Amino acid sequence: MRIEPRAGFGLLWSAYAVSTYGTWIAFGAFPLIAVRVLHSPAFAVSLLESAGLAVAAVLALGLGPWIEHRAKRPVMIAMDLLRFLAMASVPLAYLCGLLSYGQLLVVSVVSGTAGIAFTAASGAYLKHLVRAEQLLAANGRFEATTWSATAVGPPLGGALIGMLGPVVTIAADAVSYLLSALGVLRIRGTDIAAPREPNGSRNPDSAHRIAELLAGWWFILGDPFLRRLFLNSVTVGGLIMATQPVLTVLLLGRYHFLAWQYGLAFGLPAAGGFLGARLSARLVARYGSGRVLLVTGWLRSLFPIGLACTGPGIPGLLTVILVEGLLITCMGIFTPIYATERLRRTPADRTARVLACWSVSGKLSQAGLMAVWGGLATLTSARTAIIASGVLLLATPLLLPGKQDRAAPAPV
Repeated sequence: MRIEPRAGFGLLWSAYAVSTYGTWIAFGAFPLIAVRVLHSPAFAVSLLESAGLAVAAVLALGLGPWIEHRAKRPVMIAMDLLRFLAMASVPLAYLCGLLSYGQLLVVSVVSGTAGIAFTAASGAYLKHLVRAEQLLAANGRFEATTWSATAVGPPLGGALIGMLGPVVTIAADAVSYLLSALGVLRIRGTDIAAPREPNGSRNPDSAHRIAELLAGWWFILGDPFLRRLFLNSVTVGGLIMATQPVLTVLLLGRYHFLAWQYGLAFGLPAAGGFLGARLSARLVARYGSGRVLLVTGWLRSLFPIGLACTGPGIPGLLTVILVEGLLITCMGIFTPIYATERLRRTPADRTARVLACWSVSGKLSQAGLMAVWGGLATLTSARTAIIASGVLLLATPLLLPGKQDRAAPAPV
Protein backbone atom coordinates (compact mmCIF):
# COMPACT_ATOMS: atom_id res chain seq x y z
CA MET A 1 0.00 0.00 0.00
CA ARG A 2 1.29 3.43 -0.93
CA ILE A 3 1.43 5.75 2.07
CA GLU A 4 0.32 9.32 1.59
CA PRO A 5 1.38 11.14 4.78
CA ARG A 6 0.48 14.67 5.71
CA ALA A 7 4.15 15.59 5.56
CA GLY A 8 7.50 14.24 6.53
CA PHE A 9 6.88 10.49 6.76
CA GLY A 10 9.89 9.75 4.57
CA LEU A 11 12.18 11.81 6.81
CA LEU A 12 10.77 10.22 9.96
CA TRP A 13 11.28 6.78 8.46
CA SER A 14 14.83 7.69 7.37
CA ALA A 15 15.71 9.00 10.83
CA TYR A 16 14.39 5.81 12.37
CA ALA A 17 16.31 3.70 9.87
CA VAL A 18 19.71 5.32 10.46
CA SER A 19 19.46 5.10 14.25
CA THR A 20 18.17 1.52 14.07
CA TYR A 21 21.06 0.44 11.86
CA GLY A 22 23.48 2.12 14.27
CA THR A 23 21.90 0.34 17.23
CA TRP A 24 22.11 -3.07 15.59
CA ILE A 25 25.69 -2.57 14.43
CA ALA A 26 26.43 -2.10 18.14
CA PHE A 27 24.29 -5.09 19.12
CA GLY A 28 25.86 -6.98 22.02
CA ALA A 29 28.69 -4.46 22.36
CA PHE A 30 28.04 -3.71 26.03
CA PRO A 31 27.89 -7.40 27.08
CA LEU A 32 30.92 -8.09 24.88
CA ILE A 33 32.91 -5.30 26.53
CA ALA A 34 31.75 -6.49 29.95
CA VAL A 35 32.89 -10.07 29.21
CA ARG A 36 36.02 -9.50 27.13
CA VAL A 37 37.37 -6.16 28.41
CA LEU A 38 36.10 -5.87 31.99
CA HIS A 39 35.97 -9.66 32.62
CA SER A 40 32.51 -9.50 34.22
CA PRO A 41 30.72 -12.72 35.32
CA ALA A 42 27.29 -13.88 34.08
CA PHE A 43 25.39 -12.16 36.88
CA ALA A 44 27.14 -8.83 36.23
CA VAL A 45 26.33 -9.05 32.50
CA SER A 46 22.67 -9.73 33.31
CA LEU A 47 22.73 -6.89 35.84
CA LEU A 48 24.15 -4.53 33.20
CA GLU A 49 21.15 -5.22 30.99
CA SER A 50 18.50 -5.44 33.72
CA ALA A 51 19.58 -2.52 35.92
CA GLY A 52 19.86 -0.22 32.93
CA LEU A 53 16.35 -1.13 31.80
CA ALA A 54 14.83 -0.88 35.29
CA VAL A 55 16.31 2.49 36.24
CA ALA A 56 15.56 3.89 32.78
CA ALA A 57 11.95 2.76 33.08
CA VAL A 58 11.57 4.38 36.51
CA LEU A 59 13.12 7.64 35.30
CA ALA A 60 10.89 7.60 32.21
CA LEU A 61 7.75 7.03 34.29
CA GLY A 62 6.87 10.71 34.42
CA LEU A 63 7.75 11.49 30.82
CA GLY A 64 4.46 10.38 29.25
CA PRO A 65 2.37 13.40 30.36
CA TRP A 66 5.35 15.71 29.73
CA ILE A 67 5.66 14.43 26.14
CA GLU A 68 1.91 14.47 25.57
CA HIS A 69 1.61 18.23 26.05
CA ARG A 70 4.64 19.15 23.94
CA ALA A 71 5.38 19.24 20.24
CA LYS A 72 6.83 15.86 19.34
CA ARG A 73 9.66 16.80 16.96
CA PRO A 74 11.67 18.83 19.52
CA VAL A 75 11.30 15.96 22.00
CA MET A 76 12.64 13.45 19.47
CA ILE A 77 15.58 15.71 18.57
CA ALA A 78 16.48 16.26 22.23
CA MET A 79 16.36 12.53 22.99
CA ASP A 80 18.55 11.71 19.99
CA LEU A 81 21.14 14.28 21.07
CA LEU A 82 21.11 12.93 24.62
CA ARG A 83 21.71 9.38 23.34
CA PHE A 84 24.52 10.66 21.11
CA LEU A 85 26.35 12.27 24.04
CA ALA A 86 25.89 9.22 26.28
CA MET A 87 27.10 6.68 23.74
CA ALA A 88 30.00 8.88 22.56
CA SER A 89 31.35 8.93 26.12
CA VAL A 90 32.15 5.19 25.98
CA PRO A 91 34.80 5.19 23.22
CA LEU A 92 36.22 8.41 24.65
CA ALA A 93 36.66 6.80 28.08
CA TYR A 94 38.04 3.62 26.51
CA LEU A 95 40.72 5.56 24.59
CA CYS A 96 41.68 7.37 27.81
CA GLY A 97 41.90 4.11 29.75
CA LEU A 98 39.06 5.20 32.07
CA LEU A 99 36.23 2.89 30.98
CA SER A 100 34.51 1.12 33.87
CA TYR A 101 31.55 -1.13 34.54
CA GLY A 102 29.87 1.78 36.36
CA GLN A 103 30.05 3.99 33.28
CA LEU A 104 28.45 1.27 31.17
CA LEU A 105 25.59 1.16 33.69
CA VAL A 106 25.12 4.95 33.57
CA VAL A 107 25.17 5.05 29.77
CA SER A 108 22.70 2.18 29.66
CA VAL A 109 20.33 4.11 31.94
CA VAL A 110 20.61 7.41 30.04
CA SER A 111 20.21 5.87 26.60
CA GLY A 112 17.36 3.65 27.82
CA THR A 113 15.44 6.59 29.31
CA ALA A 114 15.91 8.67 26.16
CA GLY A 115 14.87 5.70 24.05
CA ILE A 116 11.56 5.34 25.90
CA ALA A 117 10.83 9.05 25.48
CA PHE A 118 11.75 8.96 21.79
CA THR A 119 9.51 5.93 21.17
CA ALA A 120 6.52 7.58 22.85
CA ALA A 121 6.98 10.85 20.92
CA SER A 122 7.60 9.19 17.56
CA GLY A 123 4.60 6.87 17.95
CA ALA A 124 2.29 9.81 18.64
CA TYR A 125 3.82 11.73 15.75
CA LEU A 126 3.40 8.78 13.38
CA LYS A 127 -0.31 8.67 14.18
CA HIS A 128 -0.44 12.38 13.33
CA LEU A 129 1.38 11.91 10.01
CA VAL A 130 -0.40 8.83 8.65
CA ARG A 131 -4.10 8.18 8.07
CA ALA A 132 -5.68 5.39 10.15
CA GLU A 133 -6.18 3.03 7.20
CA GLN A 134 -2.48 3.31 6.31
CA LEU A 135 -1.07 2.72 9.78
CA LEU A 136 -0.54 -1.01 9.21
CA ALA A 137 1.50 -0.32 6.05
CA ALA A 138 3.52 2.34 7.89
CA ASN A 139 4.18 0.08 10.88
CA GLY A 140 5.11 -2.68 8.46
CA ARG A 141 7.79 -0.45 6.94
CA PHE A 142 9.22 0.36 10.35
CA GLU A 143 9.18 -3.31 11.32
CA ALA A 144 10.84 -4.34 8.04
CA THR A 145 13.51 -1.70 8.64
CA THR A 146 14.09 -3.06 12.13
CA TRP A 147 14.65 -6.59 10.89
CA SER A 148 16.76 -5.60 7.90
CA ALA A 149 18.99 -3.65 10.31
CA THR A 150 19.03 -6.67 12.60
CA ALA A 151 20.14 -8.88 9.71
CA VAL A 152 22.92 -6.57 8.51
CA GLY A 153 24.01 -4.88 11.74
CA PRO A 154 25.30 -7.71 13.99
CA PRO A 155 27.46 -9.40 11.32
CA LEU A 156 28.88 -6.03 10.29
CA GLY A 157 29.36 -5.07 13.91
CA GLY A 158 31.05 -8.40 14.62
CA ALA A 159 33.46 -7.83 11.72
CA LEU A 160 34.24 -4.30 12.92
CA ILE A 161 34.84 -5.56 16.45
CA GLY A 162 37.18 -8.25 15.11
CA MET A 163 39.20 -5.71 13.12
CA LEU A 164 39.06 -2.54 15.23
CA GLY A 165 37.87 -3.44 18.72
CA PRO A 166 34.55 -3.37 20.59
CA VAL A 167 34.09 0.36 21.08
CA VAL A 168 34.09 1.16 17.35
CA THR A 169 30.52 -0.08 16.99
CA ILE A 170 29.43 2.04 19.94
CA ALA A 171 30.95 5.09 18.23
CA ALA A 172 28.97 4.22 15.09
CA ASP A 173 25.81 3.97 17.20
CA ALA A 174 26.49 7.42 18.67
CA VAL A 175 26.86 8.96 15.20
CA SER A 176 23.62 7.31 14.08
CA TYR A 177 21.69 9.21 16.78
CA LEU A 178 23.20 12.48 15.61
CA LEU A 179 22.13 11.72 12.03
CA SER A 180 18.66 10.78 13.25
CA ALA A 181 18.32 14.13 15.03
CA LEU A 182 19.30 15.94 11.83
CA GLY A 183 16.69 13.96 9.90
CA VAL A 184 13.90 14.86 12.33
CA LEU A 185 15.06 18.48 12.28
CA ARG A 186 14.47 18.59 8.50
CA ILE A 187 10.79 17.63 8.84
CA ARG A 188 8.50 20.51 8.02
CA GLY A 189 4.77 20.92 8.51
CA THR A 190 2.45 20.67 11.48
CA ASP A 191 3.24 19.05 14.80
CA ILE A 192 0.98 17.70 17.52
CA ALA A 193 0.66 18.50 21.23
CA ALA A 194 -2.31 17.60 23.40
CA PRO A 195 -3.89 20.68 25.01
CA ARG A 196 -3.86 20.90 28.78
CA GLU A 197 -7.13 20.53 30.65
CA PRO A 198 -8.95 23.87 31.05
CA ASN A 199 -8.79 23.57 34.83
CA GLY A 200 -5.15 22.45 34.76
CA SER A 201 -2.32 24.57 36.06
CA ARG A 202 1.38 24.96 35.66
CA ASN A 203 1.83 23.54 39.18
CA PRO A 204 -0.76 20.79 39.58
CA ASP A 205 -1.22 19.15 42.98
CA SER A 206 0.12 15.68 43.74
CA ALA A 207 -3.23 13.98 43.09
CA HIS A 208 -3.39 15.49 39.62
CA ARG A 209 0.20 14.44 38.87
CA ILE A 210 -0.50 10.89 39.96
CA ALA A 211 -3.62 10.79 37.81
CA GLU A 212 -1.57 12.01 34.84
CA LEU A 213 1.05 9.32 35.43
CA LEU A 214 -1.54 6.57 35.69
CA ALA A 215 -3.79 7.73 32.84
CA GLY A 216 -2.00 5.59 30.26
CA TRP A 217 -2.28 2.43 32.32
CA TRP A 218 -5.92 3.09 33.20
CA PHE A 219 -6.75 3.46 29.54
CA ILE A 220 -4.92 0.23 28.63
CA LEU A 221 -6.58 -1.74 31.42
CA GLY A 222 -10.00 -0.28 30.58
CA ASP A 223 -9.96 -1.65 27.03
CA PRO A 224 -10.37 -5.49 27.10
CA PHE A 225 -8.48 -5.94 23.82
CA LEU A 226 -5.59 -3.67 24.76
CA ARG A 227 -5.44 -5.14 28.26
CA ARG A 228 -4.88 -8.70 27.01
CA LEU A 229 -2.53 -7.54 24.25
CA PHE A 230 -0.56 -5.56 26.84
CA LEU A 231 -0.25 -8.49 29.25
CA ASN A 232 0.79 -10.82 26.45
CA SER A 233 3.39 -8.50 24.91
CA VAL A 234 4.95 -7.54 28.26
CA THR A 235 5.17 -11.16 29.40
CA VAL A 236 6.49 -12.54 26.11
CA GLY A 237 9.02 -9.74 25.69
CA GLY A 238 10.25 -10.15 29.24
CA LEU A 239 10.68 -13.93 28.99
CA ILE A 240 12.45 -13.75 25.61
CA MET A 241 14.81 -10.98 26.71
CA ALA A 242 15.49 -12.70 30.05
CA THR A 243 17.53 -15.37 28.29
CA GLN A 244 19.56 -13.06 26.03
CA PRO A 245 22.36 -12.21 28.52
CA VAL A 246 22.43 -15.87 29.59
CA LEU A 247 22.69 -16.98 25.97
CA THR A 248 25.44 -14.38 25.39
CA VAL A 249 27.53 -15.78 28.23
CA LEU A 250 26.86 -19.33 27.02
CA LEU A 251 27.96 -18.59 23.45
CA LEU A 252 30.88 -16.24 24.17
CA GLY A 253 32.05 -17.62 27.49
CA ARG A 254 31.42 -21.37 27.54
CA TYR A 255 31.40 -22.19 23.82
CA HIS A 256 33.91 -19.47 22.81
CA PHE A 257 32.05 -18.26 19.73
CA LEU A 258 34.01 -15.73 17.72
CA ALA A 259 32.59 -12.21 17.38
CA TRP A 260 31.54 -12.80 13.75
CA GLN A 261 29.82 -16.07 14.71
CA TYR A 262 27.96 -14.33 17.51
CA GLY A 263 26.84 -11.57 15.13
CA LEU A 264 25.80 -14.10 12.48
CA ALA A 265 23.79 -16.13 15.01
CA PHE A 266 21.53 -13.17 15.71
CA GLY A 267 21.81 -11.31 12.41
CA LEU A 268 20.94 -13.95 9.84
CA PRO A 269 17.57 -14.95 11.42
CA ALA A 270 16.44 -11.34 11.10
CA ALA A 271 15.82 -11.96 7.40
CA GLY A 272 12.76 -13.87 8.60
CA GLY A 273 11.58 -10.78 10.45
CA PHE A 274 11.95 -8.67 7.32
CA LEU A 275 9.95 -11.23 5.32
CA GLY A 276 7.29 -11.41 8.02
CA ALA A 277 6.91 -7.64 8.16
CA ARG A 278 6.50 -7.47 4.38
CA LEU A 279 3.84 -10.21 4.49
CA SER A 280 1.95 -8.80 7.47
CA ALA A 281 -0.44 -6.48 5.61
CA ARG A 282 -1.13 -9.10 2.91
CA LEU A 283 -1.98 -11.73 5.49
CA VAL A 284 -4.31 -9.31 7.29
CA ALA A 285 -6.04 -8.45 4.01
CA ARG A 286 -6.64 -12.15 3.33
CA TYR A 287 -7.36 -13.63 6.76
CA GLY A 288 -8.17 -10.66 9.01
CA SER A 289 -6.05 -9.08 11.73
CA GLY A 290 -7.61 -11.07 14.58
CA ARG A 291 -6.82 -14.47 13.09
CA VAL A 292 -3.28 -13.55 12.03
CA LEU A 293 -2.56 -11.99 15.43
CA LEU A 294 -3.77 -15.12 17.21
CA VAL A 295 -1.94 -17.66 15.03
CA THR A 296 1.42 -15.87 15.02
CA GLY A 297 1.04 -15.12 18.73
CA TRP A 298 0.75 -18.85 19.39
CA LEU A 299 3.58 -19.78 17.05
CA ARG A 300 6.10 -17.33 18.52
CA SER A 301 5.67 -18.97 21.94
CA LEU A 302 6.70 -22.43 20.67
CA PHE A 303 10.20 -21.90 19.32
CA PRO A 304 12.36 -20.33 22.11
CA ILE A 305 12.61 -23.57 24.09
CA GLY A 306 14.63 -24.94 21.15
CA LEU A 307 17.55 -22.74 22.27
CA ALA A 308 18.11 -25.29 25.04
CA CYS A 309 19.54 -27.58 22.34
CA THR A 310 22.34 -25.10 21.57
CA GLY A 311 25.82 -26.62 21.72
CA PRO A 312 29.36 -25.67 20.70
CA GLY A 313 30.68 -25.30 17.17
CA ILE A 314 28.81 -25.14 13.88
CA PRO A 315 25.87 -27.33 15.06
CA GLY A 316 25.25 -24.89 17.91
CA LEU A 317 25.48 -21.93 15.56
CA LEU A 318 22.97 -23.52 13.17
CA THR A 319 20.61 -24.30 16.07
CA VAL A 320 20.53 -20.67 17.18
CA ILE A 321 20.01 -19.47 13.60
CA LEU A 322 17.11 -21.90 12.99
CA VAL A 323 15.31 -21.27 16.27
CA GLU A 324 15.75 -17.51 16.17
CA GLY A 325 14.73 -17.46 12.49
CA LEU A 326 11.40 -19.18 13.16
CA LEU A 327 10.72 -16.99 16.19
CA ILE A 328 11.60 -13.74 14.45
CA THR A 329 9.52 -14.53 11.36
CA CYS A 330 6.44 -14.83 13.56
CA MET A 331 7.38 -11.65 15.40
CA GLY A 332 7.81 -9.81 12.10
CA ILE A 333 4.21 -10.63 11.21
CA PHE A 334 2.79 -10.08 14.69
CA THR A 335 4.39 -6.77 15.69
CA PRO A 336 3.04 -4.42 12.96
CA ILE A 337 -0.49 -5.73 13.58
CA TYR A 338 -0.35 -5.26 17.33
CA ALA A 339 1.31 -1.83 16.99
CA THR A 340 -1.41 -0.75 14.57
CA GLU A 341 -4.24 -2.02 16.79
CA ARG A 342 -2.69 -0.16 19.72
CA LEU A 343 -2.55 3.14 17.83
CA ARG A 344 -6.04 2.74 16.36
CA ARG A 345 -7.60 2.10 19.75
CA THR A 346 -5.86 5.00 21.51
CA PRO A 347 -7.16 8.60 21.24
CA ALA A 348 -4.68 11.11 19.86
CA ASP A 349 -4.53 13.06 23.12
CA ARG A 350 -3.46 9.95 25.06
CA THR A 351 -1.12 8.26 22.59
CA ALA A 352 2.18 9.40 24.10
CA ARG A 353 1.09 8.45 27.62
CA VAL A 354 -0.16 5.02 26.54
CA LEU A 355 3.03 4.30 24.57
CA ALA A 356 5.23 5.52 27.43
CA CYS A 357 3.37 3.37 29.99
CA TRP A 358 3.51 0.39 27.65
CA SER A 359 7.22 0.84 27.10
CA VAL A 360 7.96 1.40 30.80
CA SER A 361 6.06 -1.77 31.71
CA GLY A 362 7.93 -3.74 29.06
CA LYS A 363 11.31 -2.46 30.23
CA LEU A 364 10.54 -3.21 33.89
CA SER A 365 9.37 -6.71 32.99
CA GLN A 366 12.53 -7.34 30.98
CA ALA A 367 14.75 -5.90 33.71
CA GLY A 368 13.20 -7.94 36.49
CA LEU A 369 13.22 -11.17 34.53
CA MET A 370 16.79 -10.62 33.32
CA ALA A 371 17.94 -10.27 36.92
CA VAL A 372 16.01 -13.37 37.98
CA TRP A 373 17.26 -15.43 35.05
CA GLY A 374 20.82 -14.25 35.60
CA GLY A 375 20.58 -15.51 39.18
CA LEU A 376 18.94 -18.74 38.04
CA ALA A 377 21.73 -19.35 35.51
CA THR A 378 24.33 -18.70 38.21
CA LEU A 379 22.69 -21.10 40.68
CA THR A 380 21.94 -23.81 38.11
CA SER A 381 23.13 -23.50 34.51
CA ALA A 382 22.48 -21.44 31.42
CA ARG A 383 20.66 -24.36 29.80
CA THR A 384 18.32 -24.73 32.79
CA ALA A 385 17.48 -21.02 32.67
CA ILE A 386 16.72 -21.20 28.95
CA ILE A 387 14.47 -24.24 29.45
CA ALA A 388 12.56 -22.50 32.26
CA SER A 389 11.88 -19.47 30.06
CA GLY A 390 10.79 -21.68 27.14
CA VAL A 391 8.33 -23.64 29.29
CA LEU A 392 6.72 -20.48 30.66
CA LEU A 393 6.44 -19.01 27.17
CA LEU A 394 4.26 -21.96 26.13
CA ALA A 395 1.47 -20.60 28.36
CA THR A 396 1.58 -16.96 27.18
CA PRO A 397 -0.83 -17.37 24.22
CA LEU A 398 -3.61 -17.76 26.79
CA LEU A 399 -3.24 -14.01 27.37
CA LEU A 400 -3.91 -13.10 23.72
CA PRO A 401 -7.17 -11.24 23.01
CA GLY A 402 -10.01 -13.27 21.53
CA LYS A 403 -13.09 -12.40 19.50
CA GLN A 404 -15.00 -11.38 22.63
CA ASP A 405 -12.38 -8.71 23.33
CA ARG A 406 -12.56 -7.01 19.94
CA ALA A 407 -14.83 -4.14 20.93
CA ALA A 408 -14.96 -0.99 18.83
CA PRO A 409 -11.76 1.10 19.07
CA ALA A 410 -11.82 4.25 21.13
CA PRO A 411 -12.66 7.40 19.12
CA VAL A 412 -9.61 9.27 17.78
